[in-house]
Amino acid sequence: MSSKAVAAIDCGTNSTRLLVVDAEGRSLERLMRITRLGQGVDETGLLGAEALERCYRVLREYREVMDGFGVSSARLAATSAARDAANGPEFLARAAEITGAVAEVIPGVEEARLSHLGATSDLDAPEGDDLIVDIGGGSTELALARGLQVLGFSMQVGCVRLSERYLHTDPPTEEELAAARTEVRRALNEAIAAQPALGELASGSRLIGLAGTVSTLAQLDGGISTYRFEDVHHRHLNAAAVQAWTEQLATESIAQRKEHPGMVPGREDVIVGGAIVLDEVMTRFGFESCLVSEHDILDGIAADLLSS
Repeated sequence: MSSKAVAAIDCGTNSTRLLVVDAEGRSLERLMRITRLGQGVDETGLLGAEALERCYRVLREYREVMDGFGVSSARLAATSAARDAANGPEFLARAAEITGAVAEVIPGVEEARLSHLGATSDLDAPEGDDLIVDIGGGSTELALARGLQVLGFSMQVGCVRLSERYLHTDPPTEEELAAARTEVRRALNEAIAAQPALGELASGSRLIGLAGTVSTLAQLDGGISTYRFEDVHHRHLNAAAVQAWTEQLATESIAQRKEHPGMVPGREDVIVGGAIVLDEVMTRFGFESCLVSEHDILDGIAADLLSS
């Protein structure tokens, strides 16, 4: 166990995740727990007591894991839910106390930079551009490298936010699905207006998809009932498969979605919202394939820690 091990924690809207790496950047442990920290934030503007306790319980577990590896430095990044909540600062203070990590709410553009850094760390350069889409619970980050600069935009659409705002029926109605798609298209228009380079991708560009929605769709499409990193990392999801799964899942009840081999427990009620985001992104930018990456913002945070 290296005294130079570092840890990255991501407190997202839907899940709380941990990555521990050694001094050479090799993964020692990677964990994910569905905590739904952002439950109700879109409506109330506050992190709820039950959601906070779910997250704190997982953070206490992660602190034990970090101690086991002798972690010397750790950073905790809170994203969309904590950004939007009035009691985000109180959550951060308690999270830092539990984990001993430097805890901060990171802005969407920084989230995009870290996601890009992590996702491209083990990839060769493409012929064109790498467009990163990181579909979270409360927001979706788009990131694109231009020279030495990473251009990012945080769209206020994610699997939990869309589900809570629009997809109220089980299964959702056609009207609800149409409203969710309209919201994603509006967000994409806003993203391209703010970062015109997103609408000027070079030929031979590659779409890299991150986070639980994308990983779950990859498992569903591959019939992967038991998650293994190597079975999901760098799988390809083609546009027709994403569209077909989005349409199928949208016609099923939450209980029916649970029965699919590869459905991650705790994601069955928000997978349709996330799948709509990926489907609309692929359609808007004309991608026939999405490269699934299990390297993401956690790997970007760990790389920053090691470089400093």
